[in-house]
Amino acid sequence: MKDLSNATLTDLPSSVARASYDRAKVKTGIVHLGIGAFHRAHMAAYVDVCLSDDPNWGICGVSLRSAATRDALEPQDGLYTLGIQSSHGLSPRIIGAITDLIVGPDEPSRLSDALLSPDVKIVSLTVTEKGYCHDPATGRLNPDHADIQHDLNTAGFPRSAIGWLVYGLLERRAKGLEPYTILSCDNLPANGKTLRQVLLDYLALKAPDDVSWLDNALACPSSMVDRIVPATTDEDRAEIARALGVKDAWPVMAEPFSQFVVEDSFPLGRPAWESHGVTMTENVEPFEHMKLRMLNGSHSTLAYLGYLAGYETVADTVADPAFRHLIHDLMTHEIMPTLSMPDDVDLPAYRDALLERFSNTALKHRTWQIAMDGSQKLPQRLLGTITDRLSSGPSIDRLLLGVAAWMRYASGTDEHGKPIDVRDPLADRFRTIASESDGTAQDLATRFLALDSIFGRELPANAAFRNGVTAHLDRLIRDGAHATVAAAV
Repeated sequence: MKDLSNATLTDLPSSVARASYDRAKVKTGIVHLGIGAFHRAHMAAYVDVCLSDDPNWGICGVSLRSAATRDALEPQDGLYTLGIQSSHGLSPRIIGAITDLIVGPDEPSRLSDALLSPDVKIVSLTVTEKGYCHDPATGRLNPDHADIQHDLNTAGFPRSAIGWLVYGLLERRAKGLEPYTILSCDNLPANGKTLRQVLLDYLALKAPDDVSWLDNALACPSSMVDRIVPATTDEDRAEIARALGVKDAWPVMAEPFSQFVVEDSFPLGRPAWESHGVTMTENVEPFEHMKLRMLNGSHSTLAYLGYLAGYETVADTVADPAFRHLIHDLMTHEIMPTLSMPDDVDLPAYRDALLERFSNTALKHRTWQIAMDGSQKLPQRLLGTITDRLSSGPSIDRLLLGVAAWMRYASGTDEHGKPIDVRDPLADRFRTIASESDGTAQDLATRFLALDSIFGRELPANAAFRNGVTAHLDRLIRDGAHATVAAAV
């Protein structure tokens, strides 16, 4: 079987989607740091459709660690398959937006040249939270990070993403080139603001005389990204090969849903994203709240209750009419009223799209996996919504059930007396709470609510919150998740 490449594009079945532009005319206008699966299934797919209108936005994909993506895609002329997985089957699409591939540690001179190209107007990045080399609690640079220490103390090429971004900006300034816009596509709140602060902190240590210049010149828009992109398996590769009739060394698989919300601040220009499904806005924050509360809050509630009920995946859980009804009403009556969105945002439509995503049987999203790290997720996903609702007075009953389900799960024993493998930074504390508790909902809830790092002090002092959580926890212990959810709807 032949390999996917420019030469074999004409061999593909007509059912395989692909863009209509001439790849030979595409110029590189974007350098992307972190050319992993999520970028290739998300931003690169949006850029790909824009190239039919404007060929000046091809992507130079950069890996700062592994050469695996370059080694897989370079023989394929940068082409790869985006396999959309739904309950109805697979829909493959060829993405041709990648014009070049660079491995930073192996080819620093090439990366330098790419950042200094006058054609490059945007440098985007998907490097995960760790790649920002910052303290998440303060949002400031961690100057003691090993990669930052290396970059601050060397006159040569940098190692970190932060170092490379600043290096490119300073070199462009020296050559009389305008600074590129830096677009964070990582899944962290206020990602553009966070990145801007980290860059300024770094420059204050590296070249303090240039801080004022950068503060005035730098455009660092925030974005909100959303798409489920599972790890590619050998079975996926085999399925893609059957659909294409050629081999693809590294396709990416994704759900049909995709969302990209971007603050519209691009002094040197950008692709016409708004013509292809991207929401361009002055303020990303409302969309972050929408996702965090409606998607993530509902997801966590489904995970804890679903796991306790014996469901392995989210799709299995939401296939139960009682659980689906609960989550629908949770979003409609308790989460959506806390959101203040632009007039053109249809929250009921977003809710329905989330329920459809949760129902996708092609994505094996395990309830146990989503339930991980609840001590870190709970404050943002559920407790913030509860705090807002308490101040305005309406019902919080379904939200409280989600918190009680987390407590029941974190106690470490399922409804059949079998141990739960609780993965959480506070797992040892949870085990101590469970072992010292008398097993009643009152005692268990009191002990969990004493965890200030999760609940603070205000919420546990609120009688409506405390009593509601305890009542739900009592039902979960006594009657089980199935019966509790059925009673709640």
